[in-house]
Order: sequence, then structure tokens, then C-alpha cells
Amino acid sequence: MHTLQPADYIVFFIYFIAISAYGYYIFQKKKSKTASSKDFFLAEGSLTWWAIGASLIASNISAEHFIGMSGSGFALGLAISTYEWMSAATLIIVAVFIIPLYLKNKIYTMPQFLAKRYNDQVSTIMAVFWLLVYVFVNLTSIIYLGALAISSISPISFEWSIVGLSVFSIIVTLGGMKVIGYTDVVQVLVLLIGGLVTTYLALSLLADKFGFDGNILEALGVLRKEAPEHFHMIFDKSSPHYKELPGLSVLIGGMLINNLAYWGCNQYIVQRALGADLKTARNGILFAAFLKLLIPLIAVLPGITMYVLHQNGMFQQEMADAAGNIKPDHAYPTLMNLLPAGLKGVAFAALTAAIVASLAGKANSISTIFSLDIYQKYFNKDASERKLVHTGRWAVIISMVIAAIVTPALKSLDQAYQFIQEYVGFFSPGVLAIFLLGMFWKRTTASAALAGALLTIPISTVLKFLPTWTNGAFPDYPFLDRMTITFFVIVLLMVIMSLLKPNKPADPHTIEVDQSMFKVSTEFIIGSVIICGILAALYTVFW
Repeated sequence: MHTLQPADYIVFFIYFIAISAYGYYIFQKKKSKTASSKDFFLAEGSLTWWAIGASLIASNISAEHFIGMSGSGFALGLAISTYEWMSAATLIIVAVFIIPLYLKNKIYTMPQFLAKRYNDQVSTIMAVFWLLVYVFVNLTSIIYLGALAISSISPISFEWSIVGLSVFSIIVTLGGMKVIGYTDVVQVLVLLIGGLVTTYLALSLLADKFGFDGNILEALGVLRKEAPEHFHMIFDKSSPHYKELPGLSVLIGGMLINNLAYWGCNQYIVQRALGADLKTARNGILFAAFLKLLIPLIAVLPGITMYVLHQNGMFQQEMADAAGNIKPDHAYPTLMNLLPAGLKGVAFAALTAAIVASLAGKANSISTIFSLDIYQKYFNKDASERKLVHTGRWAVIISMVIAAIVTPALKSLDQAYQFIQEYVGFFSPGVLAIFLLGMFWKRTTASAALAGALLTIPISTVLKFLPTWTNGAFPDYPFLDRMTITFFVIVLLMVIMSLLKPNKPADPHTIEVDQSMFKVSTEFIIGSVIICGILAALYTVFW
């Protein structure tokens, strides 16, 4: 039933007004007397640890989680949670070893780091890559999944959903990082509450189906009993899902490469912490790691529950497309349509919050990279602070319009979450290699970094299509394993190139590293140990 009741509209309207009013309040309260570009792009010194942590999660969680990850939960089971749980461990690594380097060297954008460590050529090539990926993969996939969900649970058409999400996101983004950061706290609260409401509904339905009168604790036991194959975190080679999540690669291989590139070398994620001092940044990142542990509760569990219900005869039409094929990504919208009036409005607001917060974060990073690393460097070196902010706002509008126009082309996707992970993974291994070698090996040369930047996509592409081109003579590796191979090939090439033609003694392109930067507080150590203990327990129980 794709309708919203008056109570749902009231709840959503309250959410919309509250977010808009709070954003305007933050904008006025923390408005700088001068139009500072660092203030607009980074909210320099304005975000607290809890705002940084919430903003990290709000930028990360979107329709790809609610819709895409629930779909993968339906198809694969709990194993898809490894993207969330291993992210928590990766965030600790980023907080200890990577963020201090950025803050110590006053890095504001990822291309700026590359320019400082290597040269402008490497920086510009990567800036263009990032802009293309952010606009044509990230923005489009989030708008697509968001519009798909909204049109599935409301009378709003797919096309008008695209327009509405784009406009709402532009409004939030134009206020700058301070507005994004603090409104993200509210957005995260809304998406957690709305997500938990939907999970509760799914488990209640399951309990009713098996005669437990809405007892969700009994429903959890039913899940393990009815779908034991959906509760394994590590797949062996006999599993039909091994290609999506190949064994131990989700712990020590491609998943770690994917996460380090995402959380440590990604403008729209790292940007949240770049305007803070080291202690605030680290505490914010640790808070985000704790929140990451909760995401499977609201994103994966509903998908597994829908799988069990579907296997027991429910939702046969809702989970199929017009041709009768099962569409895992229909799981979450189907659940939302079952919510009672008012609660459906809460879930609708939660979904919108996740989409808008993520879009705003990505659009802000697009405007940051374009304004500081393209426009100022090549078009207007003497641009005033006000001009840079003005340019950044136009970059937000133009990038969102382009993404909205391209979005309908994604309608053929099945499991969108896996699509996003695989194709961003063409780019990630080279990015991580360039950054890690640039940070921790002084002999890495600019020519080696340039080779790494240019070769990451071709190597990834060859590894993907070589099995087809050779009629199966070349192994068809899972995409996470392809990421591992690509990463080590690029590292090897960069090391060889750097040794064969080392930097000149007078080369100024170095990053300052101070061993004291890596010391952490007792509170941080305690928090990290708790997170790692929880992860060890989860992987032990659900191995």
C-alpha cells in the first residue's frame, strides 16, 4: 500500500521543519563575520566530538544501507554486516595513525595532501577522479536508492522523489559544514529511531507468524532456527555467496583495503575531522566506531527477517518484479509499507534523514575539492574567501543537478549495495597505496604516485574481465580479492619505480611525521579495547 496517512505527513512535516529551523539556527549562531572558505568547507574549530562522530555516520549511512544492505541481508545474511563491523575496527586505525598526519600538516583536502607530498599533477588527476566518482557513483546511487524507497512507500513518483531529495540536500549543503555537522546529530537520532521501529515491526511479524504473539526475543531464536545459513560471517568456497564475501578476505584482505581507503583517504568522510583538534577528532571517530556496531540492527536484521517470512509464504508478490524475479532490494520498502500510521512517518523521516545527510556530505566535499583544488589552483589563484564560498555553493547545485539527471539510468540494478562496493573498489586500491606510501615511506616519488593513480582502474578492469576474455583460463577472483591483488601490484610497482629513480636530495615534498602524534589517551585505549572485544565476540559467535 504505497500511501501515507495524515499522521505520517504530520510526523514528516515536523521533522522537515525541525531540521530546517535547527540548521538555520546553527547557521546564524555560528556565522562568521568574514566569509571564510575554511569555515564554510571545514567548520574549523566549531564541531564537538559528538557532532563529528554523528556526522561521520550520517554521511556514511544512506539509502544504500537501509535499502541495499537490507537487500543483501535478505540474499546473503548476517555476513554483509562485516562492512559495518570491520569499519569500526578500521576507524580506530584511522584515528591513531592517519588523522594525526592530516592535522599536523594542516591538510584540508585529500588532493592538497597529494600536492604537498607529491606534486600538482598527481593532485589534479586524483581530484578529477574523485569528482567523477562522487558525482556519477556516490551521488547517483544514493539518489536512486532513496527515490526508489520513497516511491515504494508513498504516492510520490520516482521522478519527483529524485527532485525532492536533490532540492532538500542542496538547501542543507548551502549552509556549509557547520550546518551539516550539527544537523547530522539530529539526522542520526532520527535514522536510528526510525530504523529500530522498522526492525521491531519485522521481528513482531515473525513472532506472530510462528505463534509467539509479538515476542521479539522469541523471534530472534526463530531466525537462527529457520535460516541458519544466514548467520555465518565467514563463507567458505562452497558457499554460493563466496564471490561477494570471500572467506577471510573480509577480515584481512580486500575489506581492510576498502575500509582504509574509505575512512582514511576519502574527502567526504575525513573532512568532518579536519577542522578539529586531535583529541576532539579522535573522540569523534571513536564515537562513530561505536555507532557502527549498531547499524546491522537497523539495516541487516530486517532483511534476514523478510527472508524467513518470504520462505514461509509471505510477501511473495511484494518481493518480486513484474517478471516474477525475486528482488532483494524490495525487502525494506515492503516492511515500511506495513507500519501503522504515524510510525510509517517516523520511518519515512528516518530514511529521508539518512539520504539527505549523506547527499549533503558528499556534495559539500565535491564543492570543497572543486573550489580549493581545481578552481582556485587553475582558474582564479587570487580568488577571495567570499568568491571561493560562492563557487563552492554553485558546485553543490551543479553536481546535484548532474547526478539527478543521470540517476534514472541505474534502474536495472539488483543488489545496489554490492554494485556500489565493487565499482568504487576499482579506484580504492590505488588511492590507498598512494596515501600509505606517501605517509610512511619518504622515498616514494611523484612519478611512482602518478603511475599508481593512472594504473589502478586499468589493473582492476583487466582482473575483472580477463576470465571472460580468456574463456575461463584466467581465474575469476571475487572483487574483494581483486582489490587485494590490485593494491599489492600497485605498491610493488611504486616501490620499484621509487628505488630505480629516487627523489632528489633537495626535493621539498615531504610530510611531517612526529612519533608523539601517535600517542593516545587512556580513555581512547579503553574505548578501543571495548570495541575490539565486542567485535571478537561477534565473529566468534557467528563465525
